[in-house]
Amino acid sequence: MNKGKRLLAYSRPYWRSLTASLVMILGMTLALNYLPLLLRRITDECFEKTDTAAAERIALLIRLGMIYLLYAGLGHLVRYVQSMLTAWIGQKIIYDLRLDVFRKVLRMHQGFFDKTAVGTLMSRATSDIDRLQHFVTEGVVGSIADLAMLIGIMGYMLYMSPLLSFSIFTTLPFLFAVMLYVNIRLRNANRDIRDRQSRLNALVQEDLTGMTTIQLFNREAYAMVEFDDRNSHLRSAYFDEVRWFSLYFPAIEAGQTIAVLITLAVGGFAILNGSEAVTIGTFIAFLAYVQNFFHPLGSLSDKAGAFQVALASTERIFSLLDSEEAIIDPEEPLAPDRIAGAIAFNKVWFAYNESHWVIRNLSFSVEPGQSLAVVGATGAGKSTIINLIGRFYDVQQGAVTIDSTDVRQFAKHDLRARLGYVFQDPFIFTSSVADNIGLNNPGISRNDIIRAARTVNAHDFIDAMPEGYDTVLNERGNGLSLGQKQLLVMARTLAQDPELLFVLDEATASVDTATEMLIQDALGKLMANRTSIVIAHRLSTIRHADRILVMRQGELVDQGTHDELMARDGYYRQLYELLLHSPDQ
Repeated sequence: MNKGKRLLAYSRPYWRSLTASLVMILGMTLALNYLPLLLRRITDECFEKTDTAAAERIALLIRLGMIYLLYAGLGHLVRYVQSMLTAWIGQKIIYDLRLDVFRKVLRMHQGFFDKTAVGTLMSRATSDIDRLQHFVTEGVVGSIADLAMLIGIMGYMLYMSPLLSFSIFTTLPFLFAVMLYVNIRLRNANRDIRDRQSRLNALVQEDLTGMTTIQLFNREAYAMVEFDDRNSHLRSAYFDEVRWFSLYFPAIEAGQTIAVLITLAVGGFAILNGSEAVTIGTFIAFLAYVQNFFHPLGSLSDKAGAFQVALASTERIFSLLDSEEAIIDPEEPLAPDRIAGAIAFNKVWFAYNESHWVIRNLSFSVEPGQSLAVVGATGAGKSTIINLIGRFYDVQQGAVTIDSTDVRQFAKHDLRARLGYVFQDPFIFTSSVADNIGLNNPGISRNDIIRAARTVNAHDFIDAMPEGYDTVLNERGNGLSLGQKQLLVMARTLAQDPELLFVLDEATASVDTATEMLIQDALGKLMANRTSIVIAHRLSTIRHADRILVMRQGELVDQGTHDELMARDGYYRQLYELLLHSPDQ
C-alpha cells in the first residue's frame, strides 16, 4: 500500500479541485439516492391510496414526477461536471508522473544505462504509465464516488426497511470474499504481464537496432523463435489476467440475482401476510435500491481490478524513481567563468564492476592548449579516460581534476557544457539540420550554426540539400554518408564552443580520401587553442600530438612525444608498426 500512497500523493497539488469534486459527489449521492423514495411515495400515495380523490392523486403524481425529473436531472448534471473535473485531475497527475520518470532517466549515470535495456526503460515511461492512466483518471475519485453512492444507498435502504436491508446484506460477505481472492490473483497476473512485456520490448528494441547484423548472418529464423517464445509468455500472462478479471462481474450479477430473490421472498411474504412493515411502494422502491446497490459495487469491482493493474505498474515505475543516482552534484558546486584547461589524473583507480579494474593507478597531466593522444589495444581503458573527465562515471580511488579542481566539485550540467565530444558513431536526431547542429540551444543563433558548419567544411553539402539547413533528417541520417554525418557532429561540437575537446578518432576509417581530408581539416580547427584528448587510431593524429599516453590493460606503461617513444623501442613501437601496416592507414 505504500506504493499506492505515493501514487495518491501526486494529487496533493490539486486538493482544491479534489475537494470540489468530493462536494459534487455528496450532492450527486443525495440527489440520485432520493429517487426511489419518490417512487415509494408515487406508488403508495398516488396508486394505492384509493380513498383519495383521483384529481388530487393526479395532481400529486404530476408534482412528484416533476420533483423526480428535477432531482434526476440535477444528479446527472453534477455527475457529468464531476466526471470532467476528475478526468482533468487524473490527466494532470499522469502528466506530472511522466515528467518525473523522464526527468529521473535524464539524471541517471551511464552505468545505469549499461545495465538496463532500452526496451525496459521504454516500458516504464510509456506502457506502465498508460496502464496507470485509467485508474488515476477515473479510479481514485471514482472509487470515492462509488463508495459514497454505496453507503448512501445502504443508509436509505435501512431507513426504508430494516427487515429487507438485513436480508440483503447477508450476501455481502460472500461477494467480498470472492473479490478479495480474485484481487490477489489479478495483481500477480498483472505483475507477470509487466515483466514479460518489458522483456518483449527489450528484445524488439535490440533486434531492430541490430537488424543489419541479423540479416547479414541469416539469423532471422532464430530471432523469430526467440520473439515467438517471449510473445507466447506474454499471451499467457494476459490470458491469466482476463481469466481472473472475468470472475468479477459474474460474481456481482450472481449476488444481484440472489438479492432480488431474497427481496421477492421476504418482501412478498410480508405483503401477502398483511404486514405494515413492507408496503407495495416500499417493495418497488427497495427493488430499485437493490439494482442501484449493485451498480457501484460492480464499478468498485472494476476499479479494484484496475487498482491491481495500477499497483503492478506502480511498483515498476517507483522502482525506477527510487533507483540510486550514483553521480550526484555537490551541495555547493563550483562554477568558474572560464577554465584554462589543465587536466590531471592523480592515482586513479576505476572499475565498471568491482571484479575488474579498468583503470589502475593512473597519473598524468595535460597543460592548457595541449593535444594528448591516447593509444593502446582494445580494452586498455582509453575511452574510460574521457568518460571519467565528463563524470559519466566517478572514480573509486584517486581524483580527476580540471585546473586543480576535482571534477566532482562541478555540477554535472556545468561541467559537461564546457566539454566537446566527437565520437566515431555520429548520432543524428530526428529534426532539421539546423536543430541537429544547434541542439535547440537558445544561445546559438542561426548565424552561429552556419558559421560552425562553414568552419568544419559542412556548409557546401548542407546548402545542396532540398531545404538546406531546414532539411529534416531522421535518427539514422538516411541520405547522408558517414563522412557527412561526422562533419555535422563536428559542427555541432564547434557551435557549443567547448573549452575542452575529446575525440574518438576512428571516424575516418571508413570514408574516402577526399572526405578524410575534410574531416582531418575540421578536426584541426576544432582542436586549435583547446586542450584536446584524442583516442588515437590514425597515424597522422598520433604523430602530431603534443604528447602520447601508452595504455596497456588499464595501466600507463609509457608517455612522451612520438619520436621519444619510437626511440625507446618498447610497446609503443609495436603498436605503431601494427597501425603502419593496417589497411585503413
